[in-house]
Amino acid sequence: MTVDFRHYTTDQAAAVRETLLEVYAEVYADDIANDPFAGVERFAGGLDNWSARPGWSCVIGYDDDQPVGYAYGAVLPPNARWWGGLLTEVDEDLVRETGARTYALSELMVRIPWRKTGISRQLHDALLAERTEERATLLVRQSHPKVHALYESWGWKTIGDLRPRIEHAPLMHAMLLDLSQS
Repeated sequence: MTVDFRHYTTDQAAAVRETLLEVYAEVYADDIANDPFAGVERFAGGLDNWSARPGWSCVIGYDDDQPVGYAYGAVLPPNARWWGGLLTEVDEDLVRETGARTYALSELMVRIPWRKTGISRQLHDALLAERTEERATLLVRQSHPKVHALYESWGWKTIGDLRPRIEHAPLMHAMLLDLSQS
């Protein structure tokens, strides 16, 4: 299996939107049926918000013409709402954003036939490889300890608990990765 990793930016978001939504609906089919936070409409709204941001980038992996998964995110702006739901007390400097300091990895998902093949790490690395920010952040549901452990094995550090200020949002682990070391 040879996977081709294709990079996209804000100006190409509309062209890949349907692919991103279709993969999401497949990967999260069980969650969508049982969890109001996982709904396709909520995800689509979030996708539209993220993909309109300056610094948005996306990597989609393709096996021939089949999308196998993707990862995307964007640069956090000054005074980012991202840290607003932080429940753990941290140094103020840790959550200070300049608009060029932190890249937020918003989504990383792989379709079932390509799981446990290393594709998630390859998507992750392809997305972050060209980032110029000093660090990256992401949120992992606390109900997904295996995913949390996977990110830790890739060098991510947990900084605390966070509940996004979005209706029905689950409790998350906020994590950071030093991109200068990658």
